[in-house]
Amino acid sequence: MTTTAHPAGPYTGAAAAHRTHEVTNQAPPRSGLDEYGTNVPLTEAVAVFGAGRHEPELHGIGRLVGSATFQADAELAHTSPPVLRTHDRYGNRIDEIDFHPAYHQVMGAAVRHGAHTGGWADPGPGAAVGRAATFMLFAQIEPGHACPMSMSHAVVPVLQRDPEVGRDWLPGLLSRSYDPRPIAPGSKSGLTFGMGMTEKQGGSDVRANTTRAVPVASDPDGRAHLLTGHKWFFSAPMSDAFLVLAQDGAGLGCFLVPRVLPDGARNTIGIQRLKNKLGNKSNASGEVEFDDTWAVRVGEPGRGVPTIIEMVNHTRLDCVLGTTAGMRQSVSEAIWHAHHRSAFGARLADQPAMTAVLADLALETEAATWTSMRLAHAYEDGGGEPEAMFRRLATAVSKYWICKRGPHHAYEALECLGGNGYTEDWPLARRYREQPVMAVWEGSGNVIALDVLRGIARTPQSLEAFWTELEGTAGASPVLDAHIGRVRRDLAEDLRDPVAAQTRARATVEGMALALQSSLMLRHAPAPMAEAFVAARLGEARGHQYGILPQGTDAAAIVARHFGEA
Repeated sequence: MTTTAHPAGPYTGAAAAHRTHEVTNQAPPRSGLDEYGTNVPLTEAVAVFGAGRHEPELHGIGRLVGSATFQADAELAHTSPPVLRTHDRYGNRIDEIDFHPAYHQVMGAAVRHGAHTGGWADPGPGAAVGRAATFMLFAQIEPGHACPMSMSHAVVPVLQRDPEVGRDWLPGLLSRSYDPRPIAPGSKSGLTFGMGMTEKQGGSDVRANTTRAVPVASDPDGRAHLLTGHKWFFSAPMSDAFLVLAQDGAGLGCFLVPRVLPDGARNTIGIQRLKNKLGNKSNASGEVEFDDTWAVRVGEPGRGVPTIIEMVNHTRLDCVLGTTAGMRQSVSEAIWHAHHRSAFGARLADQPAMTAVLADLALETEAATWTSMRLAHAYEDGGGEPEAMFRRLATAVSKYWICKRGPHHAYEALECLGGNGYTEDWPLARRYREQPVMAVWEGSGNVIALDVLRGIARTPQSLEAFWTELEGTAGASPVLDAHIGRVRRDLAEDLRDPVAAQTRARATVEGMALALQSSLMLRHAPAPMAEAFVAARLGEARGHQYGILPQGTDAAAIVARHFGEA
């Protein structure tokens, strides 16, 4: 019997028989980068808004989340989603959620670097901006864990205003130790928080909530209550405690519900199922029932909405930050692919039509980044009444617009990768499904737009603070000046007619958001980029799709600013 030797090479035996071609012209993995150092707009914004002291840690975080190991953990956390176990094998009700170890790795790293409460635990100049940048870096690579990070951050000011409750919970929240064990909170090295506001019959109309709170007669302070009812969306049900709303006799009250009671017994939080979500797969969201569930009131009776609204405002800020982080991932992957892929005799990045699309995606990302950091700066301690008034409207305005832009931005970046982008082997398919959650969570589009109108009506000084913010670029761009003039005139006219104001609420908020973004770009971005953004978003020749830029735009320079090489 004779044999024929195979040619030398990496394949032998049966594998060699199926070797039909060489794999070429594919982009290498985008890993091994410092995701902070290569994000030029973010590094500039951190410096501009006074958070320079955080730079060494931010570079370390950038290298961590840019590593292949962290990216692999993010992938596993997403492709191996949490699983609910309602009972143990003996039939005991346990209501536990099992996560892949990779999810715990991501959570541990984020907590260790203060993505949750670092701005509160380490106060001082730039604390809020430094924490925002930290949060964005982690959310850029693995967005699901950002939900408990955000709520743990956002609950702190609520508990600070009620020290009687806060003294038991704030030390664990401010810890940089991640401890997922379902044990008594006093025995844990670190704590995380979730939230439950909405119910089946009401959704965003929380005044329609039917969950009721009955005082515990044996509590001399009148704080302890037993809750009976349900929550239709219960965010991060594996957390150690939750802020929820319930009817307390005086109205809608705010209550802190621990998952495990101080004596180590499980509280009666019955997890009915986990939500089968479009995206956000690594994060558990549940439906729960309360049955004489122990809780402690936070704030005054019947004042639940004013009590919890501070938490809502901070989570809305994080929706902006998270969407912007997603934009950074999207444009980075698109530019990376275009720099390493050739077609029709040239690199994709060098072909004018593709360069224009990439540059426009980069402009959107840069405007969102400057807006996010300016908004975070408005939450710094010591800003006083002017900053409080500015963020009252700017948070909602930015949340509406940037979160609305996120899904289309992700889709356009995905398309830059062609068929690869549409597969789950690349991160942009996941990102495309992830971006809508930030637009829905903490108030969908109409809720946010109407909240802007309510804010103007209740605190007219907040509108003045918003216009004052824009005065810094008065005269810098005739196009922007004309746009602001139109928005102000239209708004003043609409406010005289409530029906017209509500009908045009989205147009009003869109106009305000683009004015703010344009003003920030003119103040902080390189002049050619700022001028291109203003013309592309407000000019007469503006288009309706990405890649329609004003004549004379140096698209290649814009792309180069956002490329970020190793």
